[in-house]
Amino acid sequence: MTQAPAVLIVSDRPHLAALLARAVENVVACHCIGPREALPAVLPLVAVVDVNQDVALARTWIARLHVSRIASLQLTDQAPAGRMAAATRTLRADAPRTVVLATLFGLIDTWQAARRNTAATMTAPALPGEGSSGPAISRKAESLARAASGMIARLFEAASAGHPLTPAEADAGTETILAAISDCGIRTWLEVIERHDQQLYQHSLSVAGYAAAFGAGLRLTHADQMRLARAALLHDLGKAKIPLAILNKPSRLSAAELAVMRTHPAIGADLLKDQGGFDTATLEVVRHHHEMLDGSGYPDGLAGAAIPDLVRLVTICDIHSALTERRPYRDPLPHREAHTLMQAMVPKLDADLLRAFERVVLHGVLDGATA
Repeated sequence: MTQAPAVLIVSDRPHLAALLARAVENVVACHCIGPREALPAVLPLVAVVDVNQDVALARTWIARLHVSRIASLQLTDQAPAGRMAAATRTLRADAPRTVVLATLFGLIDTWQAARRNTAATMTAPALPGEGSSGPAISRKAESLARAASGMIARLFEAASAGHPLTPAEADAGTETILAAISDCGIRTWLEVIERHDQQLYQHSLSVAGYAAAFGAGLRLTHADQMRLARAALLHDLGKAKIPLAILNKPSRLSAAELAVMRTHPAIGADLLKDQGGFDTATLEVVRHHHEMLDGSGYPDGLAGAAIPDLVRLVTICDIHSALTERRPYRDPLPHREAHTLMQAMVPKLDADLLRAFERVVLHGVLDGATA
């Protein structure tokens, strides 16, 4: 039998398996089968065993994968069978999808690295847990970034084509970003996504990363962190309907082009509202993230208390991200210089939240850096 860089999901929960497979496919090919089907002729790189209705059948699958030297992740409330524990990572069957994805991507990276390291001697690599070390933090961040980028790309492509959007996909992307910030930190996340070519997606991932770090630093509940990061991830969705000639213009926009660009908040909010399934807080962020406290923003000229706190948080993340990103017409600003410029905008921005951003996010970005 040959082995391919793919993931096999063996599950007696088809709906959950399909959701997991959609996230995994952003990184490697993925195939789902039922627990009573045969192991494919082309062996997967890693397998997920999610069989809970028949414990004996689950253990049979773990043994089969172990014999075939396939790294595996078992989703179960049962302890792994004796000697198989070293070759199999286990999580509870109800583990959050973000944890499942992070663990699975770690297995993929570990196994691929082991195969590369042993290719010269033509010896089989040890299974994860049999003497292999865990993946580097940056490798985990890269895997999570690829997954999140694929999800945001599909959302933008669906919006551009007028196809239905999937709130579950937005949630999956948000969970992935929260996991990346929790495990790797905001500085590593920014370093990883900076290598992505598509500026629009890079910006969305950057703003969502800042928002995730901001929410964690403010010690928001997990539900509020999800709400904040999800809204940040989707804040520029309306740009899917802006002409590429304007989006990708290698110089500053003319007044007419700027007027078109400024329609994206209302377009994005209307897209999500018409779609249904997105909460009011997300719609407010998408529509109002360019509003300013002094009433000088757009599209509605809101001011002061009319601008919700969640919008204020994302606006700070959005502006800092934009200032520190490379654009065709200018170089990125150093983080400290960008923050100084934003402090001068305090009549427009929330001063208390800006100070909090410096304390709980900016220090994490600058930790060990010179910028």
